[in-house]
Amino acid sequence: MSPKQLEDMYDAVIVGAGAAGLSAALGALRSPAIEEMRASGIEPRILVISKLQPLRSHTGSAEGGIAASLGNVEHDDWHWHYFDTVKGGDWLVDQDAAKLLAEYAPQTVINLERQGVAFSRTADGHIAQRRFGGHTADFGGQPVRRAAYAADRIGHQILHTLWQQCVAAGVTFAEEWYVTDLVLDGSDDGGAHVAGVVAYDTHSGEVHAVHARNVLLATGGAGRLFHTTSNSWDLTGDGMALALAAGMQLEDIEFVQFHPTGLAHTGILLSEAARAEGGVLRNASGEAFMERYAPEHRDLAARDVVSRSIMAEIDAGRGVADPKDPQGPKDCVWLDLTGIDRDHMEAVLPQVVETIREYAGIDPATDWVPVKPTAHYTMGGIPIDTDGEAYRWTADVDGVDGRTIVDGLFAAGECSCVSVHGANRLGGNSLLDACLFGTRAGTRMAERIAEAPAADPTNDDVADAATEVDSLDTASTLRKRELNELLTAAKPADDDSAAENDAYGATADGSAADDNPYRLLADLGRVMEQALAVRCSAQTIEAARRTLHDDLMPRAVALHAHSDVAAFNQEVTAIWEARHLVMLADAMLDATDARHESRGSLMRLDYPARDDRRFLAHSMTALASPAAQHTDDERLHDVRWQPVHIVDFPPKDREY
Repeated sequence: MSPKQLEDMYDAVIVGAGAAGLSAALGALRSPAIEEMRASGIEPRILVISKLQPLRSHTGSAEGGIAASLGNVEHDDWHWHYFDTVKGGDWLVDQDAAKLLAEYAPQTVINLERQGVAFSRTADGHIAQRRFGGHTADFGGQPVRRAAYAADRIGHQILHTLWQQCVAAGVTFAEEWYVTDLVLDGSDDGGAHVAGVVAYDTHSGEVHAVHARNVLLATGGAGRLFHTTSNSWDLTGDGMALALAAGMQLEDIEFVQFHPTGLAHTGILLSEAARAEGGVLRNASGEAFMERYAPEHRDLAARDVVSRSIMAEIDAGRGVADPKDPQGPKDCVWLDLTGIDRDHMEAVLPQVVETIREYAGIDPATDWVPVKPTAHYTMGGIPIDTDGEAYRWTADVDGVDGRTIVDGLFAAGECSCVSVHGANRLGGNSLLDACLFGTRAGTRMAERIAEAPAADPTNDDVADAATEVDSLDTASTLRKRELNELLTAAKPADDDSAAENDAYGATADGSAADDNPYRLLADLGRVMEQALAVRCSAQTIEAARRTLHDDLMPRAVALHAHSDVAAFNQEVTAIWEARHLVMLADAMLDATDARHESRGSLMRLDYPARDDRRFLAHSMTALASPAAQHTDDERLHDVRWQPVHIVDFPPKDREY
């Protein structure tokens, strides 16, 4: 679906159509503010832009469950969920946000059920729940069954349900449109507001200026920064890169979660549900080694703990090779599912079983499965408050909050950072974050829409209209010019030169002067994996930075298309995605370099201890001014430190 024509001005543009974006659209349309507006005869103008058909969004790959203290299987309490979330995030969690997450989780899950999500059921008909890593009773006691699930396909259920609800509500979609620019007007230090976005329609090859008074970014994570990842090909950090390029900060971008159980050398996720149902991690000797690293919670400790434990076993020489490459590196461990009844496994883990059989060629009911940590989730992102409004942070002065809201800019889901995950996300909290805070952002956005609807004939609020049109149209013109340059470069000067080049630009002398984005992304993934996967140090960070600055960045700038046709040219969007990821990689390296401690998912070998005195704070990373970028250390970003919101749980040691 695509709009037949664009409106002159939209009340809101939502970029991304996964759980967060769709929840925001429904949150806005179902809000009291929009209902009252409609009652007066004014319809909201809301457009959802997605670079994919919405049902292909990465939300659909979520497997294990959505966390909520429903207490359907055993007694639970949202206060326990709140504590577990703070502890799981290694105390880098803003506790006011985590409190909302835990308190309203049951309501969120029940609302999803009422909209049509087909959860698995207990024998008496209630929503079924299972254990998940880091979720406990009694403030860190025994594991508790808190994850509401639909076999191991909960993301699929939620995505389809939300999309169907949006279609029923008449939401307008621009499918397979790629947003290239976020345009803000106003000062970098305050007073900024949204002007709209520039988007590329892949069907027609046209670039459009989309004017909007509110923009919500819900574009997902950036797992494609790494070679081994559970993320689909579309998770290229677009929203975060758009915000960074527009002068926004990124919060805690150094924290990337590696899920412990990616299927060997594919990165494909094998859900935590497999361990919740009785799966056990074993080393080359067959030892259930998690008993040594997390004596109480063992295989269901927090994900960062389990991933580091796996890497420690591999480093100690107790890893195993992938059976598909028996002479290859011993960089995996075993996931033993043979203790789970075959029929039960087929019933509650159908996707895990299918994935193992299809991609590993083994039967998990009888054979151990090779696994290794895989890049899974980006904890950091665009800084937002608990209503989804994006802000810039300067400094707290005399008790005054240093946050300055950017009028009309919102974010939700994995591309945002309300900081409920801190330094490490608990399983089951991602879908909850997307649905709950996506809905809250939509509701707040609706309140702004109702103040000055674009379709209201009596609305005289046009003071900034000329400026917004100028800045957005200027950005659109520049992007059209760049697109033309990308396509023009594909045209050979003559037939002889065309014959000297193959489809991907290998010149007659065999050089790689004519690059392509897919090769660049593969090289970037290897560089980032060597630098930051599970553990890092100043040496690995600096080596990656040098490669990025000396090789990958110049290559990204030089990329061009190999077809001169604008419509359905996937290489064009791949070039922009590659440039987004290169930009994010540099920001991530600088933020990681600035944090001289180990916390949550970030394990620095040169700073192995947590340092609450200096670094119990959120990193706020922004592009430095051009004058500040020419320094001896080659860092291109300014990193500031925002205090963490501590409300109920003072920091203490984190043990499982």
